[in-house]
Order: sequence, then structure tokens, then C-alpha cells
Amino acid sequence: MVLLGSSCVISTYGPHQRAQKTGDILLGGLFPMHFGVASKDQDLAARPESTECVRYNFRGFRWLQAMIFAIEEINNSSTLLPNITLGYRIFDTCNTVSKALEATLSFVAQNKIDSLNLDEFCNCTDHIPSTIAVVGASGSAVSTAVANLLGLFYIPQISYASSSRLLSNKNQFKSFMRTIPTDEHQATAMADIIHYFQWNWVIAVASDDEYGRPGIEKFEKEMEERDICIHLNELISQYFEEWQIQGLVDRIENSSAKVIVVFASGPDVEPLIKEMVRRNITDRIWLASEAWATSSLIAKPEYLDVVAGTIGFALRGGEIPGFRDFLREVTPKKSSHNEFVWEFWEETFNCYLEASHRLRGSENGSTSFRPLCTGEEDIMGAETPYLDYTHLRISYNVYVAVYSIAQALQDILTCTPGWGLFANNSCADLKKIEAWQVLKQLRHLNFSNSMKEKVHFDENADLSGSYTIINWHRSPEDGSVVFEEVGFYHMRAKRGVQLFIDNTKILWNGYNTEVPFSNCSEDCEPGTRKGIIESMPTCCFECTQCSEGEYSDHKDASVCTKCPNDSWSNENHTSCFLKDIEFLSWTEPFGIALALFSVLGVFLTAFVMGVFIRFRNTPIVKATNRELSYLLLFSLICCFSSSLIFIGEPQDWTCRLRQPAFGISFVLCISCILVKTNRVLLVFEAKIPTSLHRKWWGLNLQFLLVFLFTFVQVMICVVWLYNAPPASYRNHDIDEIIFITCNEGSMMALGFLIGYTCLLAAICFFFAFKSRKLPENFTEAKFITFSMLIFFIVWISFIPAYFSTYGKFVSAVEVIAILASSFGLLACIFFNKVYIILFKPCRNTIEEVRCSTAAHAFKVAAKATLRQSNASRKRSSSAGGSGNSTPSSSISLKTNGNDPDSPSTRRIHKPRVSFESGTVTLSLSFEESRHNSLK
Repeated sequence: MVLLGSSCVISTYGPHQRAQKTGDILLGGLFPMHFGVASKDQDLAARPESTECVRYNFRGFRWLQAMIFAIEEINNSSTLLPNITLGYRIFDTCNTVSKALEATLSFVAQNKIDSLNLDEFCNCTDHIPSTIAVVGASGSAVSTAVANLLGLFYIPQISYASSSRLLSNKNQFKSFMRTIPTDEHQATAMADIIHYFQWNWVIAVASDDEYGRPGIEKFEKEMEERDICIHLNELISQYFEEWQIQGLVDRIENSSAKVIVVFASGPDVEPLIKEMVRRNITDRIWLASEAWATSSLIAKPEYLDVVAGTIGFALRGGEIPGFRDFLREVTPKKSSHNEFVWEFWEETFNCYLEASHRLRGSENGSTSFRPLCTGEEDIMGAETPYLDYTHLRISYNVYVAVYSIAQALQDILTCTPGWGLFANNSCADLKKIEAWQVLKQLRHLNFSNSMKEKVHFDENADLSGSYTIINWHRSPEDGSVVFEEVGFYHMRAKRGVQLFIDNTKILWNGYNTEVPFSNCSEDCEPGTRKGIIESMPTCCFECTQCSEGEYSDHKDASVCTKCPNDSWSNENHTSCFLKDIEFLSWTEPFGIALALFSVLGVFLTAFVMGVFIRFRNTPIVKATNRELSYLLLFSLICCFSSSLIFIGEPQDWTCRLRQPAFGISFVLCISCILVKTNRVLLVFEAKIPTSLHRKWWGLNLQFLLVFLFTFVQVMICVVWLYNAPPASYRNHDIDEIIFITCNEGSMMALGFLIGYTCLLAAICFFFAFKSRKLPENFTEAKFITFSMLIFFIVWISFIPAYFSTYGKFVSAVEVIAILASSFGLLACIFFNKVYIILFKPCRNTIEEVRCSTAAHAFKVAAKATLRQSNASRKRSSSAGGSGNSTPSSSISLKTNGNDPDSPSTRRIHKPRVSFESGTVTLSLSFEESRHNSLK
């Protein structure tokens, strides 16, 4: 009987003050009609009393009115839930968990009683059906507690203002849903705004609850990804002691950060703002989350000196047709089902209603100081946030939440058996509907609202949406706060295009259009980069000049960008300019000079060749082996010409041609000198010229030797070009200059090329040195020796010079070496002969040649006689002769020139070297056969 009796009084369970109306299906509602409760110490000396709610919330009452308006609109609809009446039970949460749980328990208790099916035993006229869904609550901390309780019984809960990202966890909050975007996106949007205005030094303040802590935690991660630093990270609550608020404001005042990001609700922020106003701290910029961006507690004219210019996130507003008139028509006499109207009326007109005063007794002592209300006052004449319907944001979310439940019930009503969502595709019975069945239907909801927008809950039971970015302005008319829309943030848009802000509409601190500075360090100018300061956050830095070859073309660069290979940084390191390209050019003075010397060498060599061809039958030309001389002169022309390939912009083909051309030309030149020098040396040293000598040193064999010597160099070049061919190369190592040079491919191959040339030159030098005492008309041994010395000096000097220079000077060094050695060979070997041929023709005669040859023969014979005489004396002395004197010898040169009648006058002169023991005749071999062999 006790149980049955309890079912008859269940309608009175829960908080006394409520808005309630019966119907076929009952919806629950949780709204913050007050901002908090009065703090009271419970010493438990007596039975604890219920805490008193304080600070009336006009916006909360408007949200409640939006739920009632939506339910009445649905009840009056002929298409949505026809013949079904929706009722409601709405309670005040006072923005606290305890009051919200007290109201939630009434919903749960009612459902548990109804589950016993006691209707046949109970004849209660005021029986209220089960609550199949709850709309609310507002704060995330309150909704978290409510969701934990409702989730146990799978009663769907649709919040209109709880945005904490923790509530998206469906494993913990099974029946929670919402029509407001999650803070997951708001934290990202806040970080994007800070990055947009190029701030990197901010203060973060969050409410110490399930809304602020997760929100600021996500915000911190987003800031780290953008390399933005948080100087202070503080928690705040409306229940903080005064000393705690003052300490927080002290830290904010001493901070160099000018931007304060606040992730909290209006009641939690209000104590902080009040203390900032008291201290007149007006140089801060506030970035407000949606929980207080449009809060009437903060958006007051007396606070504007501190909060003017605030950038806030507001939910996108919606339109509710007829809601404006519904708000205006509220009166205590017409709202018998809504007890909250009485307190609203009293708070709006600062009076008290007699019925309300009798009902509540002396709970609220403040009413004793107010005049009596008639209940017929003009609501349109009152200044109250209740009538601020210009931007219906939370109210529109409430409206959508009610319609979502109604649409889910409509889907159950119109369900076709076999197409349902329940077991065996069955449909639920709307007359016996249970909360869990509504929850199932809500998860599959998909409809269009009054603004023709699709309403569909995702896998986390969240609705996607967007934020409107507002800026707090001071109204020029009455000084009130104006929420100016300055941008928007699309959550589902691509990254990078989600945020849009119109900077021209923003007023900072209420009057300034210049973006405030909130960085730890001054911006680094272009041409510098940020340098790390030890023991300081990364946002605090010093500006360091970019290194050579690097640049930065924008402010606050983290790193300097390296210039491309073909560019170099300017003096200020703000940009790059193209490097100068340098090579041994035909147009520069040095290149012109080298080219002129090369051409001069070609012409001089050609001139010498012309002289030798013109006077080819003269004794001197014949005596120098004219055929090899022609080949030698041709090779010198090639040497001079090869130096021209080193001048001009290096190309791949010139790089592959120039070293082989130089190497082969010089080997050909040295080979000619070597063969002709060694030939004369062997002939003159031979005591009796034989046919073997003449055959061995015939003209064909001479050319064959030259060919073989040159062929070795050709093979070196072929192997080089095949395995590691040289190529054009751009050297970027030098600042501001690009040297176009040749990459030789293989320095070893180049060493073999030059080394082989020097080896032939050394052999040539050896033979030339041995031939230095031959008749100068036959060989230029002294001059060849000197030319080889010049050759060695040049190329030995070339090696260190080649490896110590760079760029175009490498080619210049080699050209100079080629020209110096070529001119040395040309001058030493040929200039003396050209001088005799052209200017001393008297010396270019057969008699002169015979005379020099005879003189050389006399010297050779004299030396031989002396050596023989000395040897004889030594033998005589060793034999011990008793008194024999050493035979005297006399050397007489008999030329028969004194005896004109001698038969020798009719023969070629044969000088005789006479000794006491006999006579040795040396034939000068100017007979035709011997003469030819010396040509």
C-alpha cells in the first residue's frame, strides 16, 4: 500500500519549482534559471537544508521558453505527431551538478515506477507518464553528471549548450547527444585565430570543470603544432576566494602577453573581469569561447573599458518563426503551467507577486524590499536580455533538440513493419514507447529543420556546424555592447580555408584598428632569422643575421632559406641575385691577350715553315733533316692552335678535345726532335758509316718512330675519353660567382698524358746533351738542350700552379704553359737558322758546312790520338824501358792544298791525321753517298 500510495504522489517528486504540463508523451528539460547557488557552510548541527539558487539568468528563461514554444508548435501541427500530445517537466539546474542531479532523479524515479505496470492497481488522476527524453543541460560539467545517470537507464539526453569534447565518448556517455558543435573544433579555431593575427605569446585561462579543462588541453596541443607559446596557464571558478582571484590578476598584470584566451562560462569569468575592471587593466585582448562570448553577465557597459574589442566564438544563429511574439506574450496569469514566469516577472520589474510570495514564503528575503507586482506590467518597456532575440543561438539549439525528438517519434509512428530498427525489423509501439527505443531512433535520425538544413547525428552523436566570429563594440547610441559579426569558421571545410575574418570590421580595445602586439620578442626583420635564447621558450628569440648565401624575405622567419646554386644573397640578405658567370672569355683582356699570342705563334711557325720550304735546297735546311723539320713545324702549329680551345665557354665537346689535342701535339713535336737528334748523334759517333746505319736511320724508319711515339699518346687519350670523359662543369663553391670549367674526369689520366710527354722530353734532353759538341750546322743540340730545360721548368711549375688555382685561371695557367713551351721550342730550334738563312746567307754555303765539319773531325781525331798516346806511355812505363824515351809524335794535317800538282787536287779533300807510327785518314764523306746519308 505504501508503494501504491507513492505512485499517486510521484508528480510532486523533484524540485518544487518547475514548468510542467501533462501529455501522451513526456519530455524532460534542464535549464539554468540561476547562475549558481548561495555558498553556505553545512556544519551538520541540524538537518541540512537545500541550497538556495541565486543570480537569475534571463537567457536561461528564454531557452526554457524556446522548449515550451517548440512543444506547443508540435502539438498544434497536423502533420507532425497528429493526435499525439507532448507534455513536459522542466527543472532549474541552478548551473550546479547537485541541483541538476536532483531534477534528473525525478525523471529516473518516474520511469522506474512506470516499469512496474501498476496502472490496474492505482487510480491516480494526476499520474504523469515516463520521461522518454531529456533536453539539457547547458554547462558541460552539469551535463556530464546528468549523462552518467541517464545513461544507466538509456534515457536519451540532447544538450543544447554542452560542448565538452569528453562527452563524445560513447563508451562512457551512451545516451548523450547534442545540437551544439564539440569543443574539438573550437580549440582548433582559437589556435587558428591566434596564428592568423601572428601572436605567439598568450595567456590561457580555463574553468576548473569538464568544460574548461578538456577544452584548454586541446587548445594547448593545437598551439604546440603552430609553435605558439602559452605564458600562463590558469584555472578559474566562480567559487574562487577573493585572494585567489587577486593572485590570478597579479600574474596576468605582470605578464608581457597581451592576449588572454578564456575557455570558461560567464559565471566563472565574471569574478576575473570584475577584478580587472577594479584595477583598470585595459590593455588586454580577450579571446572568448562560445560559453561566454555572448554572456549577459560579462557584456555590460560598465565592463567595456576592459573587454571592448573581445574576439568571441558564437554559435550560428537560426530563425524560429513566431518565437518573438511568443516571448512578448508571457504573463504570470497566462502561464499557469510555468512557475518560472513568476520569478522572471519579479526579477524583470524588481517587484514581487503576491501568489509567488505566498508560495515560496520567506525563502527569498529580498522580496520584502520590493513593491507588489500587478502581473500586468508592460514587458516591452523593460530592459532585459530575455527579449534579445536578434541572434537566436542557444534558443535555436533548444528548438532543434525538441524537433529532433518529435521527428524520431514521428518515424516510430509511421514505421512500416518489416522496415523497423528493432529486432526482426519490427517497429516500436508509440503508445507503449520506452526511452531506449527513442534513443535508437534518434541515432538514425535524418531530417530537415525549419532552415532547410539537414539534421543528422554522427557516430559520436554530435551535429556538425560552424561558428560566427564576433567582435565586441561599444554602441555609439547608449554605450551598450554590440556583437559585430566579423567572420566565420567552417568546421567541415578544408584546412586552410576554414577561417575567414574581415579585419576592417574589427575594433581593438573598442577603438583601435591596428592589430595589437602579443609576442615574446620583437619581429625579426627580413634578412634575419629567429635565434634560440637559452632557458627561454621557443617563442622568445633573438634576431640573427642570415649567413652568406642565405636569405629571408619576410618578417619573423624561423630559418633562412638557402639561395639556389646559381644565386647569391644580397648585402641585406633579403633576396638572392644571379651569380656572375665567369670563364676564360674571348672578350676579356686576358683572353684576348692569350688568343693573340696563340695566333702569333701560329703565324710565326707558319712563317718559319714558309722560309724552310722556300730555302729547302740550302745546306742548313738539308743538314737539319728537312722532312722531320716540316713535321716538327706542323706539330708546333697544332700546339699553338690547341691553346685556343682552352679559351671561350667550356662545352662538353671542347672539354673532351682540348687535353688530347694539347697532349698529342706536344708528343708529336717532342718525338720529331727526339728522332732527328738521336739520328745525327748516332751517325757522327759511328767510326765507319755502314750500309746498316744508312738503312737503320732511313727516312721511313724515322717517321715510323715518330708515329709509334705519338700512337702511345693517342691510346692514352682514347682510354681516357672512353672511361672518364671530361665534361663541362659549373663550380658554385665561390661566393657570387659561377665558374664554368672542365671536369677532367680523371686526374690520373691527365697525369699520364703530361707524364708521358715529359718522359719523351727527358729522353730528348739526354740525347741533345750528348750531341752538344756536334757541328752546329748539323744539329741545334745546344738550343734543343735549352728548349728542353725551358719545357721542364714550365711544366714543373705548371703542376702546383694548376692545383692551386681555381675557375677560369686553371685554363689560363695551362694556356700559358702551352704557349711558353711552344715558343721556347720554336725560338730555340728555328730562330737561329731563320736568321742565318735570311740575314747571313754567306754562312748558308757548302764550304761553311765543310769547314765546321772538318773542325769537328779534327777535334775528334786529336782527342783520339791523345787518348792513344797516353795509353802507349802508360804501357811503356809499366814495361820498364831502360832509357828509351817516349816516342814523339807529330800530328800533321795534310790537305794537299800546298801541292797543286798532287793528284789529290783532283779528289775530294780527305784530311789526314799523321802519327809517327802511321797515318789515319778520316773521310769527311762529302762524297755523294755519305753526303746523302747526313741529310
